[in-house]
Amino acid sequence: MKPFYLLLLCCVFSFNTKAQNTYNIGTLPTINLSKSLENNWKINFKSEFRQLFKTGQFGNNQTTNYDYVHTDAAIVASKKTGLNNTIAGGFLLRFRDQDIVKRTIQQFTIINRFNAFRLGHRFSTDQTFASNETMALRLRYRVTFDIPLNGQSVDKNEWYLKISNEYLNRFKNKENYDLEIRVLPNVGYVFTDNNKLEFGLDYRINDFVNQSTRQRFWLAINWYISI
Repeated sequence: MKPFYLLLLCCVFSFNTKAQNTYNIGTLPTINLSKSLENNWKINFKSEFRQLFKTGQFGNNQTTNYDYVHTDAAIVASKKTGLNNTIAGGFLLRFRDQDIVKRTIQQFTIINRFNAFRLGHRFSTDQTFASNETMALRLRYRVTFDIPLNGQSVDKNEWYLKISNEYLNRFKNKENYDLEIRVLPNVGYVFTDNNKLEFGLDYRINDFVNQSTRQRFWLAINWYISI
């Protein structure tokens, strides 16, 4: 992951010197409910509650305070197609002020398990539809590394470290393209085999193409429950 961090640092410093650089600070609490079904199928329900506590521009003391951004409700069905592979598809509703955004989702995931850690690759696309807006297409790739902090595997009442790095390409029309880079270092705790909690930083940087870089710092809190 070293090449990524070099790229990220170069982007941050170069855009800081050239253009308007804004930031957001907020929280992203999320609840994930999953249920295993027959024939290697699984269904997952996810709800996210995005809150913004501070918005501003670097070098400018003027800021905007609290704003409840939106609530997401998504359902995704997945099927294990091989020893390490899973395909998935689903639908998301985003509830925001006076508007409901609809999104269709397609995913392909590869999980490689090693002696002391796990490495995951997720390739996904989604299509977003909002009122009076052109349909937006996103192409995404995420790599995730997680490792137990006690022993060789993650067991009940133990901690683990999870680091994700994602590249998100967004196309709205021929003239509207954006690249977003995300870094998510998280620490997790396993209460039981069916109940775990993760928390950490969700850092996002985008708007490179328009030279008006936006950086977002989210406190991520993810609760996973298997039923």
